[in-house]
Amino acid sequence: MQTKQSWLSIPTDTDFSLFNLPVGVFHTGDHTPRAGMAIGDHIVDLAAAAETGLFGKRRFFTRIFTQPTLNAFIALGKPVTNRIRKKVQDWLSMPEKPENADRILVDRKTATLLMPIQVPNYTDFYSSIEHATNVGKMFRPDNPLLPNWRWIPVGYHGRASSIVVSGTPIRRPKGQILPPGGAPDIPVYAASRQMDFELEMAFVIGKESPLGEPIPVEKAEEYIFGLVLFNDWSARDIQRWEYVPLGPFLGKNFGSSISPWIVPLEALKPFRVKGPKQTPPPLEYLESKGAKNCNIELEVIVQPAGQTKETRISRSNTKYLYWSMAQQLAHHTVNGCNVQVGDLMASGTISGPTPDSYGSLLELSWGGKNPLKMVDGSTRTFLQDGDTLTIRGWAGKDGQKIGFGEVTGTILPSL
Repeated sequence: MQTKQSWLSIPTDTDFSLFNLPVGVFHTGDHTPRAGMAIGDHIVDLAAAAETGLFGKRRFFTRIFTQPTLNAFIALGKPVTNRIRKKVQDWLSMPEKPENADRILVDRKTATLLMPIQVPNYTDFYSSIEHATNVGKMFRPDNPLLPNWRWIPVGYHGRASSIVVSGTPIRRPKGQILPPGGAPDIPVYAASRQMDFELEMAFVIGKESPLGEPIPVEKAEEYIFGLVLFNDWSARDIQRWEYVPLGPFLGKNFGSSISPWIVPLEALKPFRVKGPKQTPPPLEYLESKGAKNCNIELEVIVQPAGQTKETRISRSNTKYLYWSMAQQLAHHTVNGCNVQVGDLMASGTISGPTPDSYGSLLELSWGGKNPLKMVDGSTRTFLQDGDTLTIRGWAGKDGQKIGFGEVTGTILPSL
């Protein structure tokens, strides 16, 4: 049961409990970025807390917490970042309201949340066996799962510059597509007609590795600072035409969205679970023991253009991922590829075993054949201009709740 108490009024159903304290970057109208930790309906202004001497080394931490991103803070390493989190937790758990509380606390409703990290590199994996099998069934019914899939965490290097924070609108992309009823191998240049989302979770690298030195799977989590919700927007018709032979390109790199709060890996410790049984057993460098997956509930919401009512179209969970974060990172670096602080590594679409747990419209509508009914009576096979899509995620157990908030985006018409 929940035992931690605070002098601050914290809603019982909040994503941002005392057990969580995710970090992000915000401003309150002055466009001056500051680091903060979310707590209930408030934000702990870490720059203001540093100015009061809460963390020691006043000048040093004030400078760290007034950076435009969290990269400098994350680079201090887990011994420091975990100590800062514990200091804030203890401050919030004091018997009475501290004198400096009004100086340090910010009403979360008055804050504008910013991109939390500068992303040097972005990798997207393909770690859900349900998703990989579903997509394979549509395009290769006789051989849905390619021979290498159960042996390696498949991934590709994506575009970091187009990763944006939740709330940023996404422009419908243009590219080459094969129009319905046209010649089977003659494309046209047009706006995508199959705008999709991908329900993903991503982890943030918190420690650099030298070029040429692999990260062992048993040490991989030492390099993972925390997790964010991730939506890898996808233009399926552009992707379908271009992906052979080198994989995703323009169908993916026009935009990906992340949630503004990074949940520290340590906060998720009570929610660790074992992943699916891996058959055949992975090669030695990917062998791992213990609970390497997380039990995080996920849901996807669509608000149709011009409507106020929302429709939940999917409910899934990160526990379904076949390849764990540790295995993804170990494979990513086994060839000597180095990682940098702020690198973002996404899971790939997280689909569960039932149709209502699929993590993309490609699967939910089965390639557009089965329209989804919205609560306003309209239907969707893919996203329309003006539609807003939101992903939410949380873990809960024994009175503890660790939430990620949400990642949301609205589709704008193509130019």
